[in-house]
Amino acid sequence: MVTKASVPDLIICVGNPERGDDGLGWAVADALTERLPPDVHLLRVRGETTDLLDAWTGAIHVVLVDAILSQSAPVGTIYRFDAIAEELPRDIFCCSTHGWGVAEAVALGRVLGRLPQKLTIYGVEGHDFRHGVALSTRVAQAVPELVERILREFSKEQESSSPSPDDAESDD
Repeated sequence: MVTKASVPDLIICVGNPERGDDGLGWAVADALTERLPPDVHLLRVRGETTDLLDAWTGAIHVVLVDAILSQSAPVGTIYRFDAIAEELPRDIFCCSTHGWGVAEAVALGRVLGRLPQKLTIYGVEGHDFRHGVALSTRVAQAVPELVERILREFSKEQESSSPSPDDAESDD
């Protein structure tokens, strides 16, 4: 069971490192660990719907990472979804190796009023989800770019919350 988030900024990395490309989330978590801003927290979860709902409860800004399977884009393609503004395409999240998955958790969270204020979902097109295999080469190659995009999500937030020179009061 995942414990409830008590932090405003959270990255949830979903997956199973023992199932090929489904290990994407954990590979991203490994790459992010040393680079996180101090106020951003990181969780690794297997992706069960109730675990996801519990994980983001109390968080304000959540970035979630999971492998997807659309079969309509090259392996390693990075997708970005604003899960507050748009419905997630269930057909690309339907092949979850963790039972009910991300799309169902977002839909249920929407109905129950349990979504964070900002929920960004990154997916990477996977190919091989068999047990006992490593990440495919193209999915592994997408990890550094995905990490940079995730870090930019939070650096934009930091910039927008910092006062600009125009906001400063003058002593005139």
